[in-house]
Amino acid sequence: MKTSTFALLAGIAYLGAGLLGLVPALLAPPPPDAPPASLDLLYGYLLGLFPVNIAHTGVHLLIGAWGIAAWRGASSPELFARAVALLYGVLAVMGMIPMLNTVFGWIPIHGNDVWLHAATAAVAAYFGWRDEVVHADRRSPRVDRRHDMEPVMRERRSGFPDRRLTAGM
Repeated sequence: MKTSTFALLAGIAYLGAGLLGLVPALLAPPPPDAPPASLDLLYGYLLGLFPVNIAHTGVHLLIGAWGIAAWRGASSPELFARAVALLYGVLAVMGMIPMLNTVFGWIPIHGNDVWLHAATAAVAAYFGWRDEVVHADRRSPRVDRRHDMEPVMRERRSGFPDRRLTAGM
């Protein structure tokens, strides 16, 4: 898979996650032992698994839009993959530290978000820093070899340079 294809798939996935985070019916209320968030607009667990709020959803929408833009060529897919790897790697580590697992009360990144961010960082790092296989172009630089008419040796029997010509012409 090419890095641009990864950018497209990651963009679609995070854009979809961002759009799902805007649907209140898909958000379960946070459990009583969940870390408190100072920004509690649309704060809940997406599909009962992933803690999100409006800021977290906004980050997902931005990452998704950037992935699709990188696929379309507006920015480099390699730069997108490297930035996502670094960003989500830092977020995965922050999610494991109790004082930082809500990004100072703004974005909840604890619970299942930790392994999701770590997996995203690992896959993005693979696509961001690998060497792409470049296949050699096997086509001839000429458009069509029939364009160049080269003389054919004289035929021994009929004496014509081209076999398509007959003696009756």
